Amino acid sequence: MPLSIVILAAGQGTRMRSELPKVLHPLGGRPLLDHVIDSAHRLHASDIHVVIGHDAERVRREFADAAVHWVMQDRQLGTGHAVAQAMPDIPDGHTVLVMYGDVPLIREETLDPLCVIAAQGFVGLLTAELEVPTGYGRILHNADGSICGVVEEKDASAAERSLHEVNTGFIAAPAAKLRRWVAELDNSNAQGEFYLTDVVVRAVNDGVSVRGFTADTVEEVMGINDRAQLAAQERYFQRRQAQRCMREGVTLIDPARFDLRGNLDAGQDVVIDVNAVLEGEIRLGNRVTVGPNVVMRNVQAGDGVVILANCVIEDAVIGSGARIGPFARVRPETRLDDHTHVGNFVEIKKSDIGAGSKVNHLSYIGDTTIGRGVNIGAGTITCNYDGANKHRTVIGDDVFIGSDTQLVAPVTVEDGATIGAGSTITRDAPAGELTLSRAQQTTRRGWKRPAKKR
Repeated sequence: MPLSIVILAAGQGTRMRSELPKVLHPLGGRPLLDHVIDSAHRLHASDIHVVIGHDAERVRREFADAAVHWVMQDRQLGTGHAVAQAMPDIPDGHTVLVMYGDVPLIREETLDPLCVIAAQGFVGLLTAELEVPTGYGRILHNADGSICGVVEEKDASAAERSLHEVNTGFIAAPAAKLRRWVAELDNSNAQGEFYLTDVVVRAVNDGVSVRGFTADTVEEVMGINDRAQLAAQERYFQRRQAQRCMREGVTLIDPARFDLRGNLDAGQDVVIDVNAVLEGEIRLGNRVTVGPNVVMRNVQAGDGVVILANCVIEDAVIGSGARIGPFARVRPETRLDDHTHVGNFVEIKKSDIGAGSKVNHLSYIGDTTIGRGVNIGAGTITCNYDGANKHRTVIGDDVFIGSDTQLVAPVTVEDGATIGAGSTITRDAPAGELTLSRAQQTTRRGWKRPAKKR
């Protein structure tokens, strides 16, 4: 039976105390709603309907390329009312699964059984066992153990509040039946809202069996309503990420101090030290070592790369056997060839560094092409910006650049050239020659250093 998914994402999220709609707050580097839409796609739904309301246009802009149908809920009158807005676009012959834009870590393995139950003509309800069930609707059972209703906490008696099995909100049902049930909902309750959970009673009254399925982990069904819950779910998500990476062969020195906010494709014998933050798409070859406090974003590194402590690397390609850091910054559009060295307090931006070349100390290399076997001395600067435009520096193979050199672009240093330390190079340096520019050194004999009067 075809599956239609309805994702409820219309709430304002007032407890977040933010101008940003709740479903756009990031978890693992992605908006909450992005996680939910991904899970929906993995269930192979025929169509996905996202119900939006608060700051709807901002949500739509964030997901402009998403393969979903947007449904507007002008007034937030409860979960039942939200689902009713999506039902006109769903055929009677479909199964409907209701998901939530602020429950980002639900797994498709947990939702699949609900869809199977609904495809058989019944109602599937996802439940959870909580030690402290405060705030959740409680599951009510008949004497034979079947589910007969869900009571919201504000409407529950003292005996009902003592129950620990709670409603997670995830429900699946045949579309034709669900359409009729949500149309019959009323708001005669403490909140004055149309509860989706009241569908359970209507199903039971129609003789439709309501079958529960209990989630394996409480964390995956927890909604996010405030910053504390967001932080707790972030840590759970990162623990899950770390466990997966270690199962795939990555050594994490401390899994509790590891953040993956994207995707990691790692070879064999990769070692990642504490407090590493990996964002976007990260591809690491075999035997890569990542030191402590390293931040990487959209990085591809070859075999045997060593990244020492406190480096920031983004949108870069690193060749095999390269060594970076400590305290280096590699900025976007940089390509380091095999066996290059980028050392202490070096910044490289939009540059290509040839095989075996070294930029080891206290240098800035921007908009530069460097050949093979080049040594860049400490304190070297490529002066690439004239206040209006960026210009390129080209350095050939086997060049030696002395310390404290300024290369004023556009300029070319040809193969085998040597630049004397302390030079400011404004014209092209010829191949195989020594080029330098220095003021004549003088000594003023008898000069006395000024001294303070006593």
